[in-house]
Parts: sequence; structure tokens; C-alpha cells
Amino acid sequence: MPKMKSHRGAAKRFKFTAKGKVKRNRSFKSHILEKKSAKRKRQLRHSQLVSDSDAKRVKRMLPYG
Repeated sequence: MPKMKSHRGAAKRFKFTAKGKVKRNRSFKSHILEKKSAKRKRQLRHSQLVSDSDAKRVKRMLPYG
């Protein structure tokens, strides 16, 4: 059977932790930053885990995660 292809758009956006959970970066950090507070921009730098319901879909897109 041939190798499964991973969804390239998803592969660029998500990473897996050592225990198999899915990490993602936060949105709203690319432009229109002047009106956002320093605290908010600082918190947007940190990555976050994908919710369990969405993680199932991400894992399906990335079969060799």
C-alpha cells in the first residue's frame, strides 16, 4: 500500500508534543498591533494546545504525526 499523504497546510501549522497532543500558535499577531495592549501581544506569543475535539481532526490530516 502506498504512503499516505499528510495535509501540507496542516503540517505547517501544527506540531505534536512528546505525549501526542497537538500544539498550535495563536492568531491575531500579524498586523493591527497598535491598538492591542502589550500584555495581550505578549500572551499571543505563547503556543497553546488544540482542543480535544479539534485534535482528532488534525491527527487525521497528519497520519505520521
